[in-house]
Amino acid sequence: MKALDVEVLSVSVDSVFVHKMWNDHELSKMVNKDIPFAMLSDQDGSIGKRYGIYDEDAGVETRGRFIIDPDGVIQGFEVLTPPVGRNVNESIRQIKAFQLVRNSQGTEATPSGWRPGKKTLKPSPDLVGNVWKEWKVSEAFE
Repeated sequence: MKALDVEVLSVSVDSVFVHKMWNDHELSKMVNKDIPFAMLSDQDGSIGKRYGIYDEDAGVETRGRFIIDPDGVIQGFEVLTPPVGRNVNESIRQIKAFQLVRNSQGTEATPSGWRPGKKTLKPSPDLVGNVWKEWKVSEAFE
């Protein structure tokens, strides 16, 4: 995801061989190309344990997505059970929101449902209790 200046990694307890099979026989048929990011094998679950998504009893990792800033701080995360798919567009929206806030050095905040190009909020004591005057929920669904 060079356009966003981010690095995407996929991590699972599956072996690199299972990752290759999944790419070759499933993913590449769905999107007509190979997976565009590195897939890492965490067969002992050590990475999943650090992020709290490793299920010790089942020996698997729950599906988790973590947005980690350039300083190594987790800014956002989402954990889903396998029957529910993830939303790549929402991940991209959140990355752009975190980047905007970081680049503004905290002088801007993105309200619920914010999208690139839409109005941001200017955090201040005067904003407390007055967000509704600056931004209406309906704007998130335009």
